[in-house]
Amino acid sequence: MPNSLERVAISGVGFSDVGRRLPLTDDELVRQAVTAALADAGMTPDDVDGISTMGGNAMAIGQLLGIMPLGFFHTSGGGPAFVEPAVMAISAVASGLAHTCVAVRLIRQVGGANVRGPAAPERGGPIRVGGDAQFSAPFGGSAPTSTIGAFEMQRHMQQYGTTYEHFAANAVTARYHASLHPEAIFRDPITVDDYLAARFVSEPLRLLDCDYPVDSAAAVVFTTAARARDLRQKPVMVEAYAMSAVRDFDMSLLDDFTANSPVHCAEQLWSRTDLTVDDVDTAQLYDGFSVITFEWLEALGFCGRGESGPFIAEGNTRLGGRIPTNTDGGATNFGRRHGANFCIEAVRQLRGQAGERQVPGAEVAVWSNAVGVFSGAVLLTA
Repeated sequence: MPNSLERVAISGVGFSDVGRRLPLTDDELVRQAVTAALADAGMTPDDVDGISTMGGNAMAIGQLLGIMPLGFFHTSGGGPAFVEPAVMAISAVASGLAHTCVAVRLIRQVGGANVRGPAAPERGGPIRVGGDAQFSAPFGGSAPTSTIGAFEMQRHMQQYGTTYEHFAANAVTARYHASLHPEAIFRDPITVDDYLAARFVSEPLRLLDCDYPVDSAAAVVFTTAARARDLRQKPVMVEAYAMSAVRDFDMSLLDDFTANSPVHCAEQLWSRTDLTVDDVDTAQLYDGFSVITFEWLEALGFCGRGESGPFIAEGNTRLGGRIPTNTDGGATNFGRRHGANFCIEAVRQLRGQAGERQVPGAEVAVWSNAVGVFSGAVLLTA
């Protein structure tokens, strides 16, 4: 085993085609994303010896793309979004299990295009549930919109006085950033009144608080710092990373709906670097539901607990503000890439490749995924 950990760099990033109900198989989306990421890095499949994935199977992806033999492979069983395969890839390279590992996230709007046979409920037939879910699922209580988005949003509003206008300010800011991104799905500006007119999905959660489901794959190439220096793109360095779990997977039984796993995750992250929150130039914070971004701003220390609503409304998360946040428009406007978009946007910002939405002189970025029972975050430097 190596005597010390390797420094890890990101050398390539890539997306597949994106859309809703695309007539493309899972394999084709993965192929597109990995091929794009390798081309971005100036690498070929022969340069890779590790695959980490959420969605699909790492060994099957290796076989599909001619990346064999593999020195490291990981297939997620359902961790906190893209940060899980990313952290596995980082750890593999840092430990010497692989010198170059591609992290992949495949996600479909509904189900998977390689799956055969009936898939309830959209194809008919009852769903049988057991355990704790039998007391919530029949009443719609198992839906993430209720158990994550609505519960945590309602608690934040009740506990801290956070208002609909605060959430509207977040939606307007995210859409403004998306309007500057040629790859964003939703680019037309919105107003506070537009947000307030949007229908409730699970009160108090509105449609504009939710990410937009799409078919997509994303890939990020992690390699050693030494290898990255000789590749096509300016290396983006992994400064620190952390994952956290605070209980088993039942979001409705959290001890605290406004300060949960991101708080523990952030504590670990800052303990592993000499950098502080004041050094961060841009933040790409998960927004599967908008309240998640509010919780991460507080957990990472950009504002005090319960202060994220006014912090956003004052313009601090907008381009030109204290900490430009979700500069690609977030998953609410860029599409639900399950967190991979936040890693890729952080990389593009640190390379200086973000176009009109570029944060001037960005040298340090943080990106995060998930909330509630589990989460993860990564700190990157130029």
